[in-house]
Amino acid sequence: MTAEAIKPWWRETIETIVWAFVLAMLIRTFIVQAFWIPSGSMIPTLEINDRVLVAKFWNYFFEPSRGSLYVFKYPVEKDRDFVKRVIAIPGDIVDIKDGIVYINGRSTNEPYIQNHDRFNMKPNRIFPEVPFRVPEKKYFMLGDNRPNSQDSRFWGFASLEDMRGPVFFRYWPLNRIGIPK
Repeated sequence: MTAEAIKPWWRETIETIVWAFVLAMLIRTFIVQAFWIPSGSMIPTLEINDRVLVAKFWNYFFEPSRGSLYVFKYPVEKDRDFVKRVIAIPGDIVDIKDGIVYINGRSTNEPYIQNHDRFNMKPNRIFPEVPFRVPEKKYFMLGDNRPNSQDSRFWGFASLEDMRGPVFFRYWPLNRIGIPK
């Protein structure tokens, strides 16, 4: 064996740490990232302090679909992440009357809603016309806990380029581990 073939233990350790860090950063940037749920806007689907995994690679292959849970950059403060449910996709016509969401003229079936509100969409600075059409590459996002959710009703649409990815697994707390619906 040559002297180059035998590496000192400290060099092996440093190389292992560097490669582990590089792989962790690549995975976090492009494949999967963990997120913490800080508020009750998604109760009962996601509760305060739940920890979830988001499939960041998903957006390279698929666009968000109605009903899926997504983490995205909050449109008002891009350095904050929000998690909400995709309610309407580009081209959909949306209205909300007495807390019931209408997509393309039909009321939606939302079994995940336990806390209903009596919200009505009215023309305002964000939505000059009601009902309104969701623009291209935009999504209408709502929390499952409607009375306690800051969502698209108040700040507008989430952009496709701001979508981090769908929530696919809850890993904490252990008694709630699984796939959130």
